[in-house]
Amino acid sequence: MRLIQRKETWVLTAQGWLFALGIVTALILFLLTHIHNFLAPTSPVKADILVVEGWMPDYALKSAIDEFEKGGYQKITTTGIPIELGFYLAQYKTYAELSQATLLAMGFPSNQLVAVPGQNVLKERTVASAKALRQWIAQSNMNIKSINLYSFDVHSRRSWLIFKKVLAPDIKVGVIAAESQIYDPRHWWVSSEGVRSTISETIAYLYARIVNWKG
Repeated sequence: MRLIQRKETWVLTAQGWLFALGIVTALILFLLTHIHNFLAPTSPVKADILVVEGWMPDYALKSAIDEFEKGGYQKITTTGIPIELGFYLAQYKTYAELSQATLLAMGFPSNQLVAVPGQNVLKERTVASAKALRQWIAQSNMNIKSINLYSFDVHSRRSWLIFKKVLAPDIKVGVIAAESQIYDPRHWWVSSEGVRSTISETIAYLYARIVNWKG
């Protein structure tokens, strides 16, 4: 009866470990310098309307006006679900209505602005906003064939993915990512806000790619 036996194994040499370390280092550097640009894409199309996610900060909404003025759009539509905090105190009950009021206060003309609130949901909030927009497009008298989604920073890639899935195949969707002023996107890893936002949105985007969203 044999209780032990000899086995031949392969192990990395010193040169092999150095090569593996170099590959890992190169991968980390690639992710540091490219992941933010991937999550915050700007890839617009020739669009009929500009769809603005209503939860963005005021400075991002202001930059959306600049995009509207140079983009040849018919209207801005604001999206967003009911406000989670202060709903019973707030004058505006959804992010769509709040951002609409903010744009009006900035001087944007009311006849070119429409709020499209989404349903109150605990999860898949971007899906709810995209579905509300799809329903509004179907019921409007506008012949809308394409939109540009104006989203915020590293959230943009995930929103773009979801809006494209929900609006396919009838509506073509481009995306424009408003830049955060809280941290430098080129060096996001030196800021706690940059690290937190980038890592959380990377996980959320991978989740959105895996889950089969049903439009």
